[in-house]
Amino acid sequence: MKGQAALILPVLLMACSTGNIRGVRTFENLPSHVSGQVDYPQDPPAGGAHSVVWQTCGVYDRPLYNEYAVHSLEHGAVLILYRQGIAIDQVQQLQEASAGQPFTLLAPYPDLRSPVVMVAWNTQLDLDSTTDPRLARFIQRYARGRGVPEADAPCSGGSRQTF
Repeated sequence: MKGQAALILPVLLMACSTGNIRGVRTFENLPSHVSGQVDYPQDPPAGGAHSVVWQTCGVYDRPLYNEYAVHSLEHGAVLILYRQGIAIDQVQQLQEASAGQPFTLLAPYPDLRSPVVMVAWNTQLDLDSTTDPRLARFIQRYARGRGVPEADAPCSGGSRQTF
C-alpha cells in the first residue's frame, strides 16, 4: 500500500497543476495550408486553414493577419489578444505576462468581445481583466502546444508583418 500511495501522489499533483482552466472553450478545427484569406468559424480564430507562412512570436502593436497567426497556433503558440483602446498600463501588464515566453504572440485585435482573449490551437479563454490569474495558467498549459498539429515547429523565422 505504501508503494501505491507513492505512485498516486505524483499523478494527483500533475492533475492539479494541469487541470481544467475555468471558462476555456474548445473547438475541432482541422489544419490545412491555403493561400488567401480564410473565413474562420471562431472570432478570433482558434485553428483551421491557414497560410503556409507563420507569424513570428513576439509583441506587436498592430493587429496580425489571422492566417499567419493561426499557423503559429499550429506550431504551439499562444495568442494574447487585447481589445484595441485598453489602457496603456493594461497593455504593459500583458507585455510583462508574455516577457520571456518564446511561444506567445501579443497583439491588439479589432472589435474583440472581451478586454483579453487567450487563444491556443482549438482553444479560447475570454478574460475581463489583464490581472486575471488564468492568463498565466493558460500560457503555462498551452504554450509549446501539446497535441498541436505541428508540435516542435518554430515560432521564430516567420513573418513580422501586421495590418
